[in-house]
Amino acid sequence: EIKIMAIVSAICSTFKQELLQGGHNFNTSAQTPAGMAFKLALYNSATMGATTTVYSTSNETTGTGYTAGGKALVNLGVTGGSSATTAFVDFTDLSGASAWTSSTFTTEGCLIYNTNITSGFTTDRAVCVVSFGGAKSVSAGTFTIEFPAATTGAAIIRLA
Repeated sequence: EIKIMAIVSAICSTFKQELLQGGHNFNTSAQTPAGMAFKLALYNSATMGATTTVYSTSNETTGTGYTAGGKALVNLGVTGGSSATTAFVDFTDLSGASAWTSSTFTTEGCLIYNTNITSGFTTDRAVCVVSFGGAKSVSAGTFTIEFPAATTGAAIIRLA
């Protein structure tokens, strides 16, 4: 029997439910520490997608320059409102000093998760899974993550 493990890009189902229950706060002024509640962890050969519920070290990327748990994201806040049909949140790219530098590893996707969740909810709750469309490698170099444009049609997390 051959088991195919895949990372499938998706907004996590539990995130949608927890959002409606008040479990996630993207308002940068209300977070402690401000804007640093979300992280991005890299993964290999994992079965991840809409059913992913929490951050886990299982199948997390390993290698020189990568630390379990990934990198903190700078949350740029929520854009949208009563005049827009889509609200979205954006994060600062993981590049320059924020990137994985002097690194050697291979990765296939990532998980954005919330480390600073509202009272009554557990920490490290999954927000979304992103497939890189195949293995991406870095060898003694810098690995960066560039988020899509902060627009209603392209932002990494959008609610329409």
